[in-house]
Amino acid sequence: MSSAIYIPSENRYSDMEYRRCGRSGLKLPAISLGLQHNFGHVDVLENSRTILRRAFDKGITHFDLANNYGPPPGSTEENFGAILREDFKGHRDELIISTKAGYTMWQGPYGNWGSRKHLFTSLDQSLQRLGLDYVDIFYHHRPDRGTPLEETMTALSDLVKQGKALYIGISNYPTDLAAQAIRMLKELGTPCAIHQPKYSMFIRWIEEDLLDLLTKEGVGCVAFSPLAQGLLTDRYLHGIPEGSRAAKGYSTLTKEAITDTVIRKVQALNAIARERGQTLAQMALSWVLRDPRITSTLLGVSSPEQLDNCLGCLAHPPLTLQELNKIEDIF
Repeated sequence: MSSAIYIPSENRYSDMEYRRCGRSGLKLPAISLGLQHNFGHVDVLENSRTILRRAFDKGITHFDLANNYGPPPGSTEENFGAILREDFKGHRDELIISTKAGYTMWQGPYGNWGSRKHLFTSLDQSLQRLGLDYVDIFYHHRPDRGTPLEETMTALSDLVKQGKALYIGISNYPTDLAAQAIRMLKELGTPCAIHQPKYSMFIRWIEEDLLDLLTKEGVGCVAFSPLAQGLLTDRYLHGIPEGSRAAKGYSTLTKEAITDTVIRKVQALNAIARERGQTLAQMALSWVLRDPRITSTLLGVSSPEQLDNCLGCLAHPPLTLQELNKIEDIF
C-alpha cells in the first residue's frame, strides 16, 4: 500500500447527480463503480486504489462487488477491504457498498446458487474479506430454479433482520421471477430495493415489461454493462483490437459476436456521438440514463483516465428526440 495519505476532494458532491432508488430512502449516484474487473490479485493494486480514490473524489459513493469477483474469486473483496480500511476509514457512512452471492464460489453443493446455506455462508465470508460488520446492499446474483424461491427470499430477508445487510437486491432475474421475488420480500417485511439487470443499446429486454414492473412496485434499477463490455467505446470501431477482452477470449463478448454489421452500427453511433461533442462511451451512458426509471448504471474501468472520460457524460445535455430517433434507426 502507498504511504501517501488520501484526503478526499471537498467538492466531491458538486457535479454528481443522485437518484432515488424506487420508493426507498436510498439515493445512488447516476454512475456507480463496478469492480468485476481490474481489482483482483492479478491486477496492480495501486492502480485499483487510484481508481477508487478518483471515483470518490468525483461523487461516486456506490461501489459494487460480488463474492466471486477477482480473479481469483474473493480477491476483489479482499483488496477493496484493505483500501477501505486505509483510505476510507473515516468515510464509511458516505459509502454504499454492495456484494452478491449465487455464482460458483467454492467446491461442493453449497458453493453456488440460492440455498439458505450458500447465502448465509457467502455473506459471512464476504464481510470477513471486506472487514465490515454489514454491507449496504446484498444481492442474490442469479435466479436458482432448483431451490424454492421462498427459501432464497426468506434467507435474504433474515440477513437484513440480522443486521448483516441494510437493503436487499436481486440480479439477472427475468420479469416473472422478479415479480414473485418482489412480492415475497414485501410480505416478509424486507422490500426488494433494487434489481440489477444487464442493459445497453444492444441488450434491451428490460424495456419490454421489467421496467414497468419495477416502477409499479417501487423498486430501483441499477443497469450493468452499459458499454456492452467495451463494444460501445472507440475500441471496436475498426474491428477487434489486439489485447481486448474479445481478442483474449475470456469475455462473453466473443469474436463471433463482433460481426461487420455490428461494427457498422458502432461506427454510425460514434458519428452521432461526435456530432454531440461526446465520445461514444459518454453517449452510451447518456442513453442508458435518459430513462428516469434507471436509478444508476454500473461502470467498469481500468484506469482513472477512463473513469474521467465516462463521467464526462454528466456535463452534456440529454439526448434530443431527434438524436434518439437516429439511434433507433441504426438498430
